[in-house]
Amino acid sequence: MTETRGYHHGDLRRTLLAAALDAIEEDGSAVLSLRDLARRAGVSHAAPAHHFGDKAGLRTALAIEGFDLLAQALAAAGADLLAAGIAYVDFAVAHRAHFEVMFRPELYRADDPELIAARGRARAALRAGVATLPTSGTPTDTDRDALAAWSIAHGFATLWLANALPDRVGDNPREAARAVLRRLAT
Repeated sequence: MTETRGYHHGDLRRTLLAAALDAIEEDGSAVLSLRDLARRAGVSHAAPAHHFGDKAGLRTALAIEGFDLLAQALAAAGADLLAAGIAYVDFAVAHRAHFEVMFRPELYRADDPELIAARGRARAALRAGVATLPTSGTPTDTDRDALAAWSIAHGFATLWLANALPDRVGDNPREAARAVLRRLAT
């Protein structure tokens, strides 16, 4: 008699997402395989497809989770632009696999309603930090300020993760980000 695998997991969806995050950390999101994911999770090769449909569905779930985690991190930083920028970099470093998927819309279903909502929550949290900047108050200025702040924090985080920053920035991403992002907030 063969054993039915997969039912020993209390939350198989969560187990599969965690295995996917591990796989992306090790090999990158482009080479993610549902068969390898099933092997990592110790379930049948059909289990990931049952929960996510395909790789795009899996990556969509990861992106949704990532945007929600980012929104939480930014909201915890409050309405302080410097704190929000540092929270953004902290998120990227702590959630590297999510970060890698979130900003590669060709890998997931960018039109998924849950994804659009999660991305909106992250943008709203980022805009709260930008609200502290002096502007003329027009929506265009606020949008441009948000884009500038996001671009700087995202660029720094991406360069940090790629190990592409000069040696003189140190080995602490939080302190290095603070030094760079402080120039924005002053």
